[in-house]
Amino acid sequence: MTLKLHRPDERGVITSHAPERRADWRATLKSPRWNAAPLKNPEMNPTSRPASVIYWLVLGIITFGILMLGYGSGFWR
Repeated sequence: MTLKLHRPDERGVITSHAPERRADWRATLKSPRWNAAPLKNPEMNPTSRPASVIYWLVLGIITFGILMLGYGSGFWR
């Protein structure tokens, strides 16, 4: 307990004077001096869940096929 965060009030009872914490941490990324807009990433468009699942399944099947063709033809022996 420090006096920076806990000070006596008018009745002498020690109360918390901790600084307020903002719920949105992104608000601290903008400049309060120029009241700039929040920083956003316009290049980031999230991929849908079904598209990402299909991508990884196809990638796994292609990899498995390449391995089977490689070992089946004796390329990796």
